[in-house]
Amino acid sequence: MTRNSFNRKLSDYKKLDKRDKAAMRKEFFINNSLYIFLFVAIVAIEIISPMFLSVPSIINIISLSAANLPIALGIAGCIILTGTDLSAGRIVGLVACVSASLLQTTGYANKMFASIPTLPVFPVLLIAVLIGALVGLINGFCTAKFKLHPFIVTLSTQLIVYGLLLMYLMSGSNNGQSISGLDSSYTGFIAGSILKIGTTPIPNYVWYAIVLTVIMWFVWNKTTFGKNMFAVGSNPDAANVSGVNVSRTIILVFTLAGVMYGLTGFIEAARIGSNSAATGLNYELDAIAACVIGGVSFVGGIGKIRGVIMGVVLLRIIFVGLTFLGIDANLQYVIKGLIILVACAIDMRKYLVRK
Repeated sequence: MTRNSFNRKLSDYKKLDKRDKAAMRKEFFINNSLYIFLFVAIVAIEIISPMFLSVPSIINIISLSAANLPIALGIAGCIILTGTDLSAGRIVGLVACVSASLLQTTGYANKMFASIPTLPVFPVLLIAVLIGALVGLINGFCTAKFKLHPFIVTLSTQLIVYGLLLMYLMSGSNNGQSISGLDSSYTGFIAGSILKIGTTPIPNYVWYAIVLTVIMWFVWNKTTFGKNMFAVGSNPDAANVSGVNVSRTIILVFTLAGVMYGLTGFIEAARIGSNSAATGLNYELDAIAACVIGGVSFVGGIGKIRGVIMGVVLLRIIFVGLTFLGIDANLQYVIKGLIILVACAIDMRKYLVRK
């Protein structure tokens, strides 16, 4: 903003009466509540627990945020279409277990498929992406072609995918056990580090998350597909009249979301090192919460990549901060629910004001 434009805005503000100024201040605090709350939370936790902003803690927050960012970016597209995706966490779990089973070290005593040697990393990455894309395609197809609400469709696929995951864990010599003993080529590729700050390494998957975020920003803001996604989310009937293929757009959004879940599962398997039926449980809830907090609106057609990033980071800061403060893990679920409720209330208030 130039000095002249700033002076004009200041002059216009001075001309307003007290009621208008109060309304503008109120609107400012509501629209920027996310950033204000983030700042207050960081300051308060740091005062109570001074180690909160230490280098290892900051890198831990960044790493946890990076691990959760791809799934949030995927679900954000579904929310922009006024939908959601309840199957995301289970897709992550299925992909994680499949990836881990194919990348166990040869000769590992509890190797799931003893007759299959450890596969190269990139073919397994492709398999992970294809699994996610396939389930996403099914979600999008059923939503678009059968005119079903995404809540119903993804609730169904959540149960189907979970059943497939349980059956997969019983195959080979695994007998339902956790899958561990991952090959160093896999864990090094995901959880290894090429950069340290002091003595604290930054995991490689942080850089992968940054690349995925840049790609998604480009897709949302610089492609016809991105424009169509927002148009369909805002008003599908108007988008259809304007020449947008609504069904194809919905299918592509859910397929792209599935790709992001597949990538999340591939990263998660190596990050946690031991994968079971519980892998991915409730991941979609954290992702939905992050999107809502970040301003991706369930009314449709509203959302920005930077908002999703802020939402993910804010959630990680809150939960890492609660851990620093010694808050009971069960109580954290209550706090998470309250955060979602308040964020949705603020979002709906913004929508009603605009309307």
